[in-house]
Amino acid sequence: MSKTWTILCFCLFLLSCNEHQKEEKAIRYSQDSEQISIFKTVLQDYENADWDKYQSHFADSMELFYNSRQPIDLAAAVAMHKENNAVLSSYDFQDSESEFEMVVTDAGETWVNFWGAWEGTIAENDSVIVIPVHITARFENGKIVKEYLYFNNAGISDALRLLNESRNLKDSIN
Repeated sequence: MSKTWTILCFCLFLLSCNEHQKEEKAIRYSQDSEQISIFKTVLQDYENADWDKYQSHFADSMELFYNSRQPIDLAAAVAMHKENNAVLSSYDFQDSESEFEMVVTDAGETWVNFWGAWEGTIAENDSVIVIPVHITARFENGKIVKEYLYFNNAGISDALRLLNESRNLKDSIN
């Protein structure tokens, strides 16, 4: 009887080890993954205004949603970034405020989520703007196929309004 009990315990132990190995293979959440590394490079390419490299991280059939339910294409997104950043002397994402995670959904989709603080300095008057940002990007085969970008642009709108008011005041004085 003790041999049977020992064999049964040994079999249960082997089965539990096998189940543990299966769980390790199916990682559903991580803060350190290949997709996160790619996404960090996307942000670096944005910060460096290296638009060719930036665009290389997106699939041909990607969908981009920037503060909207209507998608825009990659060329429009790059044009928007260039236009928004043209009045700035510098801009970047504050590393100390950045958080990344990768999740695999029940449907098997791989998403990278980013929360951070974008900081820009208006060239003309050196005013600094900090905007909280959330980006979530779906990956397939190492490329972004869908991206949602959410931010409150009231800070930059207010800073640009104040800049225009300051210009108008100077013009009226002259």
